[in-house]
Amino acid sequence: MRGLLIAPFMFIRLVYQSVYLALGQIWANKTRSILTTIGIVIGVASVTAVIAALTGLKMKVLGEMESFGSNTIYVYPYRPNTGPKSRLSWHQIRFKEKELEHILDYCPSVERYSYVCWVGEYQVKYGEKSVQNVAIRGVEPVWKTIENRSIAAGRELSEVDEGQAVCLIEPQLRDKLGLKKECEGELIRIGPMVFRVVGVIERRESAFGGGGGEEYYEIYIPFKTGMKFQRWSWIQAIAASRSTEVSDDAVAELEFFLRRTRNVKPGEPDTFKVETIHSYIEKFNNIAIIVTLVAGGIVGISLLVGGVGIMNIMLVSISERTKEIGLRKAVGARRSAILTQFLVEAVILCFVGGLVGVGVGKLLTLAIASMNPMLSQTYIPVWAIALSFAFAGTVGVVFGMFPAIKAARLDPIESLRHE
Repeated sequence: MRGLLIAPFMFIRLVYQSVYLALGQIWANKTRSILTTIGIVIGVASVTAVIAALTGLKMKVLGEMESFGSNTIYVYPYRPNTGPKSRLSWHQIRFKEKELEHILDYCPSVERYSYVCWVGEYQVKYGEKSVQNVAIRGVEPVWKTIENRSIAAGRELSEVDEGQAVCLIEPQLRDKLGLKKECEGELIRIGPMVFRVVGVIERRESAFGGGGGEEYYEIYIPFKTGMKFQRWSWIQAIAASRSTEVSDDAVAELEFFLRRTRNVKPGEPDTFKVETIHSYIEKFNNIAIIVTLVAGGIVGISLLVGGVGIMNIMLVSISERTKEIGLRKAVGARRSAILTQFLVEAVILCFVGGLVGVGVGKLLTLAIASMNPMLSQTYIPVWAIALSFAFAGTVGVVFGMFPAIKAARLDPIESLRHE
């Protein structure tokens, strides 16, 4: 009974002594220890920096998604991959206005909806200045409420504007064209037509759009004006459910309603898509997890390389300290004590490398955050630091075990004779 009570204290004492001896050996061979841990430092720094960058990107994208509203629903035409309608042309598959007219009558969970039409990309001119490839979208007045967009100057679009040549312009495009800050009433040319600016709408920086880093601008015109401007415009719809709790009900109601208005027969795939922001968030989260695991696994290979380096150095260390091992065994040291000493030394080397690696990873994270606005929210999560140390410790145990076992099995007489 007394032996069982003493055993934990003896083990703690053994570990303490092993740690003390290991630190002494590391300090005595500083240069070799530094070179040995470089692989671990690079591995941990790479893993933490990659995870930090992906975490920052995820936070940015999710923030942009959530800014659209958790009860926002997007409805757009879609050509199925199978079935009799898989060969329909874009002209046949697109929405017709009448197909969406009675959504509020048949979908009680939908609070409001707006037509949205893609008119195209046109040159926009004001005086001598022009901007190429500006995206023109036709929207209804309720669109602003659903999208939760604010008006920076002037007024929003209203019912009386339908069919009129008026528009909302973004502040960035206003400045690019050289318009004054209070530019309502100014005339600009969009393609072949002249439009009057009635307001400036705040831009929503999207994590998905923006022309891949290039300048990207949008102008919003009344929906009916957009249909006149481009007869074959691509019509979509944006809706808002009465609350987040009934979003799934709203989606089901919209799907049932559209299958009927678009004459989709039972068993045939939908010729449209109805998706919520929540579904986009779930898809992105799944993709982000996979990308994080793959990227972390790839850069984590350097940790294994560092582990091989530590194993090699530990074997060299055993060769140099063979007489010491023989002397310790001769005075009564057990195999377990020798094994623990060298195993702890390998683990501490890995932990020291992990600590330095986290510091280097933090510096890399700060550099990444300052280089790209999309990664401005980059940070190292606590779980990534814990994972890095756990992985480093595991590498120390796995790659330090063989040298430790070899040291523990050395014959004391042969060890004392070793030159």
